[in-house]
Amino acid sequence: MDGLHHIERTDGMDSRGEDGTRIGGGADRIDRIDGIGGIGDTRKALGGFLRARRGRVAPEQVGLVGGRRRRVHGLRREELAQLAGISVDYYVRLEQGRATQPSPEVLDALAGALGLDTAERRHLATLAGARRDPAPRARVSPLLQRLLDGMDRFPAFVTNHCLDVVAWNGLGAELMGGLAAPARRDRNNARYLFLDPAARTVHPEWEDRAREAVGQLQVSAGRYPGDAELTALITELSAHSAEFRRIWATGEVVMCAAGRKRLRHPEAGLLTLDYETLHVPAVPGEMGLVVHVFSAEEDSREAASLARLEMTAPNGAG
Repeated sequence: MDGLHHIERTDGMDSRGEDGTRIGGGADRIDRIDGIGGIGDTRKALGGFLRARRGRVAPEQVGLVGGRRRRVHGLRREELAQLAGISVDYYVRLEQGRATQPSPEVLDALAGALGLDTAERRHLATLAGARRDPAPRARVSPLLQRLLDGMDRFPAFVTNHCLDVVAWNGLGAELMGGLAAPARRDRNNARYLFLDPAARTVHPEWEDRAREAVGQLQVSAGRYPGDAELTALITELSAHSAEFRRIWATGEVVMCAAGRKRLRHPEAGLLTLDYETLHVPAVPGEMGLVVHVFSAEEDSREAASLARLEMTAPNGAG
């Protein structure tokens, strides 16, 4: 990940934003931390996202002169406006939440100037759009649970837009640290990662997993700013985890994809597994549920370990 400038300090000391506003460190001042205060207010969230994104672009990357005497990490407002071909006044109003519904051409120009990827471009368009959908309330159907149980060779679990684990199969519960036993782990993946010390043992690449979780919550918050459950979760995590606040302030967004992850199991040890995410929409256009499926290469040590775990895994449940 790129190294980003954060106006929020994690050492409890005060810091100042680009405009000189004092930002206190500590849970009682979380409403002043860039990005967190925009929850439920898409105009503020749009401004926070733009500030975070321009903060990661070094002037030299876009042909501008940097220098040691710059007070701003990344691009200045006027520099980004110039690169995007829009007036400085209009860009400032966008960041301050005083301009609404920018045109697709303006958004495309800003995305190009900031070097946004596909997921970030979609998130920018979502934050700038006027339409807001209610949060999905997708349920785990008997068919979906039957499919999970039928994949008994592959660890699998299902999350919703808040990253609650709402269903799993037996091998998935065993691999992820006791999903079938609520007292052993929090069934919200984000809360588990940031508030349960055991998560750092299960996930050797904890920082990567934490960034993924926050990035997914950023997407959900942009799509469903009025969802009380999601807002409460983000507020709770920001109040109790400086690391959550640090990552949230970067404005990074993540959509579930595929790849490879390492997990540590108390009996099987360190496992390197492939994973795939399958989307089950509640209705067309909604995020719905996400099925996370893990697998191992045939005849590998990981495949043998999963086969042994399968023999002792509990029954799946939702």
